[in-house]
Amino acid sequence: MTGVPMDVSVGAELVLDGAEWRVERGEPHAGRVHLVGLDGSRQCVTFRFLAHHPDCLVSSRTDAEGADQGRQPKSLRDLTPGQLTLVKLRFAHLMEASTGFRSGDPLRPEPGEPKPQYDPDTTFLTQRRLAKVAELEALGRMEAKALALDRVGVRTLIRWEIRRRRDGLIGCADDRWLRESGGHPSVTADVREAIHAVRQETRHLSKVSMATKVRLITQYMHERFGTEPEDVPSYPVLRRVWREWFGSGRGRQRNEQATDLVANGGYVLIDRPGKVVALDTTVLPVMVRESVFDEPVKVHLTIALCAYTHSICAFRLTLVSDTSVDVAMLLRDVMLPLPMRDDWGTEMEWPYPGLPAAVVAEFAGHKVAGLPFFEPETVTTDHGSVYRNHHLVQVQEDLGCNILPSRVLRPEDKNCVERAFGSVRSLLFEWLPGYTGVDVADRGADPEGDAVLTIPELEYAIATWIVGTWQRRRLSDYAPHWDPGGDHSPNSLLAAAFSQGGFALEIPSPDLYYKILPEHAVQKIDAHRGVKIRGLWYDGPALLPYQGERSSRGGRRQTAWIIHRDPRDRRTVFFQDPLTHEWHPLRWTGLPPDDVVPAFGDKRVSELLRKVKAAGLQPRTDQELLPQLLGLMHKVNPVDRWATQTTKSQRIEIAREREQARAAAADRPQLPAQPAAAARTPGSNDARRRRREAALDGPLEAPPRLGDEVRRRNLFVLPPAADSSKGEQ
Repeated sequence: MTGVPMDVSVGAELVLDGAEWRVERGEPHAGRVHLVGLDGSRQCVTFRFLAHHPDCLVSSRTDAEGADQGRQPKSLRDLTPGQLTLVKLRFAHLMEASTGFRSGDPLRPEPGEPKPQYDPDTTFLTQRRLAKVAELEALGRMEAKALALDRVGVRTLIRWEIRRRRDGLIGCADDRWLRESGGHPSVTADVREAIHAVRQETRHLSKVSMATKVRLITQYMHERFGTEPEDVPSYPVLRRVWREWFGSGRGRQRNEQATDLVANGGYVLIDRPGKVVALDTTVLPVMVRESVFDEPVKVHLTIALCAYTHSICAFRLTLVSDTSVDVAMLLRDVMLPLPMRDDWGTEMEWPYPGLPAAVVAEFAGHKVAGLPFFEPETVTTDHGSVYRNHHLVQVQEDLGCNILPSRVLRPEDKNCVERAFGSVRSLLFEWLPGYTGVDVADRGADPEGDAVLTIPELEYAIATWIVGTWQRRRLSDYAPHWDPGGDHSPNSLLAAAFSQGGFALEIPSPDLYYKILPEHAVQKIDAHRGVKIRGLWYDGPALLPYQGERSSRGGRRQTAWIIHRDPRDRRTVFFQDPLTHEWHPLRWTGLPPDDVVPAFGDKRVSELLRKVKAAGLQPRTDQELLPQLLGLMHKVNPVDRWATQTTKSQRIEIAREREQARAAAADRPQLPAQPAAAARTPGSNDARRRRREAALDGPLEAPPRLGDEVRRRNLFVLPPAADSSKGEQ
């Protein structure tokens, strides 16, 4: 028995001391099996006894039946409906020969059972089997063949009985029905080479039929190996081989070509929260009311989903479309704990064990809701323009994230977030007023008229639903590998991850907002106007000590000052002091002192500069640009603000600026109020004097001479050298 596997499953046969025994029942928890002999005798032996028995052999019948090892077990689902009917008929005949009853149960006899030749009280098992063989032979040849009962003998009934005890009903199936697949005698090495050559050739061409592929295979074999066309396998054989090796080929040729765009295959093993965070954007299927003209509009929903726990860690609503700054702020939200709302109860508070809510609230500075937060390790997105933006790629690198874009035309690479959109739509959005359906064909009569929610109200509804419902919802199809049959929710998976690997309580500082904004390198700070960013000048008291100076920065941006701008609100930019590392806002020099100008973004600035250039204007200061800007923003003439005097796109653009300004103000950390920069007039001596007084704390003192300083530090002072022209001194 050394090195030979022993089958001790129920129904297997063993040979002990020359006698055959069949395994009747196994007790793996106790390490023993129950054997029954041909004469009906029984014994209970242990696995150790069988392993060390000198005369224990595997039965030849069991060994032959185990020839299909390496294959998955057979199942009734492998049979066609017609084959399943024949198997049930075979089972009925087998039970009648074994027990005398076609159902196999003496308590449920059919009319006329048991028949005299099958009565278990008056006949033996062998007699009943011989009677069954005679009955089947009495059938007509065509009828028996149609019922798959031809050529049934006593040994066939014994073989069916053994397999039935081991495998159940499937043991009565014909071996030819479930023979091992694969392998065609006519597919030689030459045919295999020709098939793969045609496969490689047609993979990048337009889609062709299977008949064309067969002709190409024939041509390849004739020109390479001199094979005659009649010696090439037939069309049905080649079609079946092609289908087994490469699939049905019913997919689109473009999708087949997309697999070649992946340089490296491989998989990412997701074994902890934050290992992979999937980002995606979709049009929200709910109409909302914008806050300026109260018109129904559509917004875009961007979510960040943890691929391990399936938690919706953060989301953003943007009017019209999102930008790289919105996605960057979404990644920042993933790392920040979600504050509790005023009307949320204690059931919405931080619920995870091992880390008390009071500790998290102490670090965060506020009560934290039951939503996970962590630093994402890998970020996977699609190939939308907003996700391929250079700014967003740089932000992900600065945050230490691995960028893992999904494969082209392969939505299954981030199917979790795609499925999450469908779940949120069916569980939440369909219940909200203004729901527009999946597409235009499913849209209601007037979804615009049904819209009543504003964007802040919709944000509140989504946040409440995520914390209160989604995080506690059972994941039926996304159970973890260590408990595939358990009931788990995003909260329970996160709690299990806490107990397995702990939790790193890391909350980024508020300065992260400025660091992920787009950067601009300015070579010099102008003494009169400050710094110029995207066509506008900005100035502030924080620039006074560095006017006219160059930065000590090295590298590619040598001697440049770095200024950060928020594309959603161009009224201010941000400068980090190189000495104190504090962030200071720099106001646009065109703003009035009272600062009553509403927020405007990059698009409005580009429109303003184009208008000024087309008009041939050359403003001396940015204050002369303010009237033109207010005219573009419809803030000068009240008539221009009437809904009937503007187009729908103009109204949406105005509302978008308002929403972007609101989002920028909510994201921006609170800074101490900065005094407005003093008015600068070219050539003004008073302005220069004020700048010098602000930069100096007291009068200047002349530094000591270099020679005196060296002599003071030397321990030994050498005598002065003698002058040869004047003699010894």
